[in-house]
Amino acid sequence: MSKPDQLLVDIASLVESGNSNQMSMTVVAGGAVITGRLAPEAVWRQRVSEVLADSDRLSDFSAVFASSTGKAQPPTHLHFHVARILQGAVGIPESGGMYRVAIEDVSAWTMGDFSYVEH
Repeated sequence: MSKPDQLLVDIASLVESGNSNQMSMTVVAGGAVITGRLAPEAVWRQRVSEVLADSDRLSDFSAVFASSTGKAQPPTHLHFHVARILQGAVGIPESGGMYRVAIEDVSAWTMGDFSYVEH
């Protein structure tokens, strides 16, 4: 999108202000379908920092994510956790990952997350 969807910005702002991580959403960005729960940026950053700190090879990057953005502007990104990229009949990774998506790159979205059910 050349101009971010204001409704999507409003939803992201509400997630940020309420520090809620229960809003489920599915977006299409860059041709990828990402589904999961939104998290406030600070919560997302902290979780990424913790994962990196536990890594022997990547622990040096932990501090970058632990630092605060210190901004009070409207959100520019969606921060997904417990999220999957849908491809074919599977979600990658199965256990869920952490993704950051620029709101201006979202071409379609819906409330709720998608999952596959085998009959």
